[in-house]
Amino acid sequence: MSAARRNPALTSPGLILGVVLTALFIGGALLSFVWTPYDVAVLDVAHRLQAPSAAHWLGTDHFGRDVASMILVGARNSLAVALVAAGVGMLIGVPLGLIAAARRGWLDELVMRGNDLIFAFPSLLLAIMITAVAGPGAINAIIAIGIFNIPVFARVARGAALSLWTRDYVLAARVAGKGAGAISWQHILPNIANLLIVQGTIQFSMGVLAEAALSYVGLGAQPPIPSWGRMLNEAQTMIGFAPWLAIFPGLAVVLTVIGLNLLGDGLRDVLDPKLEGRR
Repeated sequence: MSAARRNPALTSPGLILGVVLTALFIGGALLSFVWTPYDVAVLDVAHRLQAPSAAHWLGTDHFGRDVASMILVGARNSLAVALVAAGVGMLIGVPLGLIAAARRGWLDELVMRGNDLIFAFPSLLLAIMITAVAGPGAINAIIAIGIFNIPVFARVARGAALSLWTRDYVLAARVAGKGAGAISWQHILPNIANLLIVQGTIQFSMGVLAEAALSYVGLGAQPPIPSWGRMLNEAQTMIGFAPWLAIFPGLAVVLTVIGLNLLGDGLRDVLDPKLEGRR
């Protein structure tokens, strides 16, 4: 019996669409390292604000730059910032959550109250505050988005780990003389990895939105590096006579976020053993 027949979630339309959309934009970002239709650093004012055509598939902007090429290079920036920020949140937040669940007491309270402090500020506002103080740029955008991701992963890891510390195999490991750190690494983490993977895709999609928002207000990647958010900002005054300047980068953001969310939902259905048991 094939894996698809044993697990129908593998062939669900949502998961397939999520994989296709995510692969499309990641593939475009990787492709931009070796090829784009035009050089995004070259200005061609003579062909500014041209509508989509065979020569320029998605048109040109007010400097004559090819919009399709800018979207490809912008995908590289947006996805890299969101991916690294999600990785930062996971690498710091997961150990904090596991430590809080294992030690409990004052350490648990300290970690959770620190999380509450970060959650007291809306994520975008927190990112704007950090980048406004540290200065605009992709690195500072990663730090700002990554800081907000830390308590998200800490809460998910702590909540999932707490439910496992009373399991028989964990009690057996404690009787065998294993310490809290070894149990967390060898027994708890592998059993919550599915939840962390799903949460990672969600934070990845939120990171794309956050990076676009920061770039929109001028706090993300700086010129001449293309960014979807800055493309939208520059297009807002020309939307009446050059709507393609806003439509295509806006679609890139929307479809990327939809694809990542569908991918996360599909992975949850595939990896959650409770859902598997109900099929």
